[in-house]
Amino acid sequence: MHPLTAWPPDARRRITGVFTDIDDTLTTEGAITPEALAALAALKAAGLRLIAITGRPVGWSEPFALAWPVDAIVAENGAVALIPRFSSQKGPQRKHSLHGPLSKLYQQDAPTRAANFARMQAVLARIEREVPGARRSADSPGRETDIAIDHSEFTQLRPAQIAAVVALMASEGMHATVSSIHINGWYGAHNKLVGARWIAGELLGRDLDAERDRWAYVGDSTNDQLMFQAFANSVGVANIARFVPQLAHLPRYITPSERGAGFAEVAAAILAVRGG
Repeated sequence: MHPLTAWPPDARRRITGVFTDIDDTLTTEGAITPEALAALAALKAAGLRLIAITGRPVGWSEPFALAWPVDAIVAENGAVALIPRFSSQKGPQRKHSLHGPLSKLYQQDAPTRAANFARMQAVLARIEREVPGARRSADSPGRETDIAIDHSEFTQLRPAQIAAVVALMASEGMHATVSSIHINGWYGAHNKLVGARWIAGELLGRDLDAERDRWAYVGDSTNDQLMFQAFANSVGVANIARFVPQLAHLPRYITPSERGAGFAEVAAAILAVRGG
């Protein structure tokens, strides 16, 4: 990882959009800071596209999709997107919608989601029964396409317990990933990178793989490493240091500061070269 100051001005000048994680990237101690919110607003005012991609549930994400200056929030590790109705929607709107100010899109159809949901609830019960100390996340009632076990938000799990949960999810045929606070498991081929490609096409009508050098990604943990690998303009906020021993793919750059303050530093670096 290189310091943020090593990010070349020419690379920053080409950036037209930012994908970002939420927990411990935009947020500090569970809430977005005024500094990070102002950074989002400044990027938006400069004409950049802003899309948050998170392991958090769709129900938890709804108020933030309405309140934050973002084009979309892709929740549950790429499975479902919330799009404020003021966003430009150039792609086909062929999935489900909420009544009101948000459009809601899924990668899986309704019968698939229903079948997977029933299977996942059985796995969730098994994890809580068989892994001592494992408890479902507090935001579980808002989840539609995955399950989550808390390891650092309200419940503290040791590395061996986290590994046991991941192994049990895998034994049930699930994809599993570990964020800064939760262990997420789901059925389906989606992940954060697949979700980024999907929403770029659905919302913007753009081929993300053809223009990755025009996007930055900001994250902080192991479930961000596919994005770190895919994007040359990838940045870890400083608290990623906790996860470095577990990462096969590191971000290209790292901020001086942690969490929301680190995100604000990324925004400042991008904005510093705008119009140059």
